[in-house]
Parts: sequence; C-alpha cells; structure tokens
Amino acid sequence: MAGNRAVVERFVEEVINRGRFEVADQIVALDFVEMDPLPGQRQGREGLKEVIAMMRSAFPDIHWVTEEAIEEGEKVASRFTWAGTHRGEFLGIPATGRSVKVKGVVIDRVVGGLMTDSRILMDSFGMMQQLGVIPAP
Repeated sequence: MAGNRAVVERFVEEVINRGRFEVADQIVALDFVEMDPLPGQRQGREGLKEVIAMMRSAFPDIHWVTEEAIEEGEKVASRFTWAGTHRGEFLGIPATGRSVKVKGVVIDRVVGGLMTDSRILMDSFGMMQQLGVIPAP
C-alpha cells in the first residue's frame, strides 16, 4: 500500500472504525479543511474529530469499508460503504433503531503524512430513506 493511501486507510480503520481519536492527532493536520462539511461542522482537526464522534454516537456499530482507492500524488480517491444501526440522535433525527448502508466517494489530500483536506460525497438521500425520514419510492 502506497504512503498517502496508507494514511487514509489508517484514518478509516483506527479513527472511524475503532474510535481511536488520538490517532487523528498523529495523521490529521491541525488546520484540516472539510470542503463539504456536514451542517454545523467546524473546520480543523478538532471539527473532524467532533463529526466522527457524532457519527459513532449516532451509529455505535459503524463500520466503514473502502471498496477501492486510487492514489495520485497528494490525492487519494476512495469509494466506500459504511453501515451502522441508528441508536442515537443524528443531525436532529432521534434514534430509529434502523440499520443503514451508505455509499460514497471521498477525495483526501495528504501532505507530509498528514491529511490536510477532504471532499466527501455520500448518498445522504438514500440514507434518509433508510432511516424512514424520506419515504422510499
């Protein structure tokens, strides 16, 4: 596994899947920028950690799988699927107990071994349908 891709994979496995936020302190730049932030998401490493903590609270069994990844220079593009059970409030939506499976793509930039910025595109509409917030067709 190449260098920058390894940093992103470590973030997914250690920080998202295991909740080891101290690892984010080692591999995410202090001034990290989320190009497509969630509503209310603060910028910076701490803002990213807050969002991951919120996701882990809302979906305690969250598991993120990178289906494929491509590294080109500083950029790592990953196609992912994450799954979890909605057990806590998420973006103002009370726990539903429903399971979700969400697909998406993220483009991370890694400079000097640190994630510096990210752009994530997720199937939020499909997730809201799975949560029962938006009626399924």
